[in-house]
Amino acid sequence: MKRVIARLDIKGNRLVKGIHLEGWRFLSESPNDYCFGYYEHGIDEIIYVDAVASLYDRDSLKEIIKRTTDNVFVPLTVGGGIRSVEDAFEILRSGADKVAICSQAVKTPNIISEVASKFGNQCMVLSIQAKKNQNGNYSVWYDVAREKTEIDVVEWAVKGEELGAGEILLTSIDKEGLEKGMDYQLIEMVSKAVSIPVIASGGYGKPADFVSAINSGADAVAIAKSLHYKKSSVEDVKKAAKEAGIEVR
Repeated sequence: MKRVIARLDIKGNRLVKGIHLEGWRFLSESPNDYCFGYYEHGIDEIIYVDAVASLYDRDSLKEIIKRTTDNVFVPLTVGGGIRSVEDAFEILRSGADKVAICSQAVKTPNIISEVASKFGNQCMVLSIQAKKNQNGNYSVWYDVAREKTEIDVVEWAVKGEELGAGEILLTSIDKEGLEKGMDYQLIEMVSKAVSIPVIASGGYGKPADFVSAINSGADAVAIAKSLHYKKSSVEDVKKAAKEAGIEVR
């Protein structure tokens, strides 16, 4: 069963959306209002990402999480600013089901094993920010796509699984925010290399993009801008999936 996931990037206590993970613009309603609306329309999961936590050492989204879990009852993944097992525990205790770790995993990969060992592999999501190089391969970036590494994305995904990650949130920096289609080559490369679920993120613009991402190997697609601005609905995506013979929740 494939999943339709709403991704909400947060700055402070407000919902934002950018392009290539920068140039954030604020949206009018509160994140909780958006989440409840998606829940009412059949979203399968929700991902919250603190868009600037890794840059400014901010606390993560504990209060927003608590308010969300009062009336939204789907799995919730939270990322941004998680630097230790203790940080992960605070997020899970606030009501999240999973934590997504990007920057700290790059800096100290053992945090993947530590979180997986303490809370279970299913709770540990490795968040990968990927950007295509001139040679056609992909490099890992972190700190909201501000810092480049020489780490190959596919190799990092494989290592992340070996260290205990139970899922991968794969974000294409090149495609993110453009709504012109996802990086299907990237999705296919990573999905073929690992046995754990891959959530594709970045570039969704229409229901056919969900179908293409799933056919490229993704287990789920995280959608942000098109949902926030009501260019697509959860119902639209699931209808297109079913018409393409894809089982969704």
